[in-house]
Amino acid sequence: MLSRFVVTPLVLTKKPISRETLTMQLDVLVVAPHPDDAELGMGGAILKFKEEGRSVGVLDLTDGEPTPFGSPATRAAETEAATAVLGLDWRENLGLRNRYVEPTLEARKQVAEVFRRVRPRWIFAPYWTDAHPDHVAATQIVEAARFWSKLSKSDMSGDPFHPERIYNYYCVHLKMAAQPAFVLDISDQWDDKLKAIECYQSQFVIGRPRVSPTFLEQLRDEAAYWGKTIGTRFGEPFHCREPIGMTSMGNLR
Repeated sequence: MLSRFVVTPLVLTKKPISRETLTMQLDVLVVAPHPDDAELGMGGAILKFKEEGRSVGVLDLTDGEPTPFGSPATRAAETEAATAVLGLDWRENLGLRNRYVEPTLEARKQVAEVFRRVRPRWIFAPYWTDAHPDHVAATQIVEAARFWSKLSKSDMSGDPFHPERIYNYYCVHLKMAAQPAFVLDISDQWDDKLKAIECYQSQFVIGRPRVSPTFLEQLRDEAAYWGKTIGTRFGEPFHCREPIGMTSMGNLR
């Protein structure tokens, strides 16, 4: 069942909203299999997009529960807090079942209808190779839904719309040596990205080993590694199945 939220930089409200009210034009839509994946994979990019004046939304496919130290209520409160830190314009939970995400026709239709409603220019989905089946299925759903979103003469709600591009962020459960298409400098955004991640205490603090390096220390080290590859303090890697066009070499590092 679709759970809708209206998001402001400070408040996440669970309030019935008409479909007409929710129709908008987002610059960026991040699709996350679970609450916290968007923050982990590209929290810095989200903050950077917002600083640049872009509108950004997150579609969480599941509530992420059950987990050892979480609950649906706890996870919802943590998501609300992280949403406030990121300053998102919109966030919604599709209500799929955690651990059981599959690229079904119904899931494809649901996500395509979201694309037609929020009409994002760019979609960000998880990197397509992962040990977590939910992450792999999420990207399969997103890619198929992008195609379906543009179809006319269908039973889907909303007007046809084709998002310009899908990019892929890394939030993987594999010990893999990533080969990204590009790395984004998030040096100025790192502290706030960490604050957003720390909102998920039930996932990354409670019950985690206290010995160094902790999970959060490992995240910092990973961001520092990607920063080093482009000559900055911190970075986030991204990929794309399609060629990335450029009009200038001026912003390359």
